[in-house]
Amino acid sequence: MNVQLHNQLKSDIWEIANRLRGPYRPPQYRLVMLPIVVLRRLDCLLGPSKDAVLAQFEKLAAQGMPEAAMERILGKAADPKRKHPLYNTSRYTFERLLGDPENIAPNLVSYINGFSSTARTIFERFKFTDQIEKLDASNRLFTIVKAMADVDLHPDRIDNLQMGYLFEHLVMRFNEQANEEAGDHFTPREVIRLMANLVYTGEQDVYTPGIFRTIYDPACGTGGMLSESEKLILGQNSQANLALHGQEYNDESWAICCSDMLIKDEDTKNIVLGDTLGDGKTRDGFEGSSFHFMLANPPFGVEWKDQKAVVEREHKEMGFSGRFGAGLPAINDGSLLFLQHMIEKMHPYKEGDENATGSKIAVVFNGSPLFSGDAGSGPSNIRRWIIENDWLDAIVALPDQLFYNTGIFTYVWLVTNRKAPERRGKVQLIDGTRFFQRMRKSLNNKRNEISDDQINDLTRIYGNFRDGETADVRINGDTETRVVSRFFKNHEFGFLKVTVEQPLRMNFEATPARLAQLDDQSAFANLATSKKRKDEKAAAREIEEGETLQDAIRAALATLEAKGRYMDREAFDADLTRACKRAGLKLAAPIKKAIFAALGERDPDAEICRDSKAKAEPDSELRDTENVPLPDGSTLPLPMQFGPDKPNDKLVDTFRDVIDTYMAREVLPHVADAWVDYDKTKVGYEIPINRHFYVYKPPRPLDAIETDISALEGEIAGLLKGLVA
Repeated sequence: MNVQLHNQLKSDIWEIANRLRGPYRPPQYRLVMLPIVVLRRLDCLLGPSKDAVLAQFEKLAAQGMPEAAMERILGKAADPKRKHPLYNTSRYTFERLLGDPENIAPNLVSYINGFSSTARTIFERFKFTDQIEKLDASNRLFTIVKAMADVDLHPDRIDNLQMGYLFEHLVMRFNEQANEEAGDHFTPREVIRLMANLVYTGEQDVYTPGIFRTIYDPACGTGGMLSESEKLILGQNSQANLALHGQEYNDESWAICCSDMLIKDEDTKNIVLGDTLGDGKTRDGFEGSSFHFMLANPPFGVEWKDQKAVVEREHKEMGFSGRFGAGLPAINDGSLLFLQHMIEKMHPYKEGDENATGSKIAVVFNGSPLFSGDAGSGPSNIRRWIIENDWLDAIVALPDQLFYNTGIFTYVWLVTNRKAPERRGKVQLIDGTRFFQRMRKSLNNKRNEISDDQINDLTRIYGNFRDGETADVRINGDTETRVVSRFFKNHEFGFLKVTVEQPLRMNFEATPARLAQLDDQSAFANLATSKKRKDEKAAAREIEEGETLQDAIRAALATLEAKGRYMDREAFDADLTRACKRAGLKLAAPIKKAIFAALGERDPDAEICRDSKAKAEPDSELRDTENVPLPDGSTLPLPMQFGPDKPNDKLVDTFRDVIDTYMAREVLPHVADAWVDYDKTKVGYEIPINRHFYVYKPPRPLDAIETDISALEGEIAGLLKGLVA
């Protein structure tokens, strides 16, 4: 790409945009500049064939042919090599529009209406005709059209890749002006290049001449993932047949993507407008379809409330026959919904079967999908489903401050159902957090970028699949050799969350202080309340009776004060029963429970409290959980067999020995009377990638720190001395 030309082009377009100031605020510039750049691009593209198209149009119109029937003929008149018609039948171009400044608004509308149907749809989604009237009323329309007429966007000068970079820059600048949320950020081109390099590494078939492959992005934005994939593959296999598919919910982004596809002679019908997850109005635009390769940067850290009804209904009614069978993430982040959606669109794989080719996915996430959610939760179950099916191939940790609207760390997940034999049953983790270079000039939150050499390094590390591979990286200005690649067996990400109980031990005493605590117990306090609000006399009578009962209970309990402190609840219960019998009281279970709570106090030296079957009662305050690693080589009998709605019997039977061994080694030596509540055992999966690459650095020696402090004290003293003097 010609960097100097690109920078000049960005500067020229932004200078034109600034002429909108006044009737438009900077965040609104996009309403005009994005469609008019597309319009000028098409104007340059179609300019050479303009006269031929007009001549053919007039000839066909004279014959009475309807416009719909003309489309293919006019498309061939514009460019006989194109598969998808693109032409304009109006007599206008940017240059001719300037010849009639008084009527520029209606003429510009006429110009737009003269495009072939697909192009007209693009401008309808831009809603550009709404802006033409506003521009004309504010005397800006002629100025903007004249300025754009001087910008040469012909494909011979500005190729599709460079045009993509221009749109990328404009969208980034407009998002920055509008202060868009982090989840709607634009994907930097180098991140897209890295993802494309990773997803096609090892895919030898894609470089076979004449091969047909489908590529899909469920959150395609302006089409960067699709364009970069096409560029990478065709650059090494010009005879490949690629079909690009995408879906985008934002009208503006969809229009930019479609214009790019239209200019490249791709089928714009494969770019669907609507919400991929489904929001009640639109839905999955490729239901029932499968794709060979999928790449996406879905919104992360963004709520999916608008899609909640559709997603939950599909999850509940369709289960694994739908897209979201494995589980649902927290409502504040729908990232894992997109990954499930993509997995549902994988081709089935069978080794040696040309009709069961399998699929490969590259998707970029923030850190949340790695570890969010407890064992048995939606996110954990989704990770479990992916890993137990052996679909998770690799995760690459990227540097922070890569994206324009957020500085957080991000991670590329590679998911496939056609792992190479040496990768089966394993997951590769790559630490790419140090593979970046500082930008000369920051772009909002984007301060770092990944160079082409670093993209190649990360791609090579992924392709090598070597455990413990090292690389020289820059850390705080120094070069260090660090391990950047590790692989783990699938089971190493799984664990059993085990609930560990300890017995309840309490002493009891009927002191005035503890008796006073009875009033804090709701069951006891409610004795002196009434629900008969409409009958005041009945309510007063009920309250009086309740207070009398409360006094009687207090009096009965006071007789136990002389007994002192009970270290055994059973003994206290026996004396309590006798005291109440003497007082003619019969205590309901909730009242008895309230008495135990008020007069009892946890005491490690007391006897264990037991239920009616002499079984030790658990102390909820001492309840704890342990994460028991799955044993080496273990696999659960069936992926998701022990889901949240399934009984845990088989799970406990399968891993009871593992749990008991762990307890004997890690827990019982410290808490001898602890036990496991097996019914609460759950399976969890998390991917603590940062932990696996953590390198401990000992703190600096104390004398070195003391020397620094002394030096700072000297500097401060010198400064103060200067102020005093």
